[in-house]
Amino acid sequence: MNRKQRYLASAMLLGGVAAALTVGTRSTSAKVGDDGTKSEVKIDNFSFAPGEITVTKGTTVNWVNRDDIPHTVVSDDKTTFKSKPLDTDDKFSYTFSKEGTYTYFCSIHPKMTAKVVVK
Repeated sequence: MNRKQRYLASAMLLGGVAAALTVGTRSTSAKVGDDGTKSEVKIDNFSFAPGEITVTKGTTVNWVNRDDIPHTVVSDDKTTFKSKPLDTDDKFSYTFSKEGTYTYFCSIHPKMTAKVVVK
């Protein structure tokens, strides 16, 4: 193998490892029990994780920004809940008192979207 081929092989291997680690650490959905123990959504790397969370009525969901830049948490209707811009390690909480599906986004980065399903 020449130098260029070794470089390309190494780059492909590292890319595959990075992709596997990303897939292994991201959860797309979570269900919260009656005790509400898993009601945290992390904001990191321009995404909400998990991207969908199911909670029982009366559960308080806490969002925490673990990213290096500010983000917001805003319901799609822009009235149900709306956070101020959250800097690194800032938190926002909302208690869901009605059943339904609540989609939300970051108003600074509108392609960041997720949802809370309340049962």
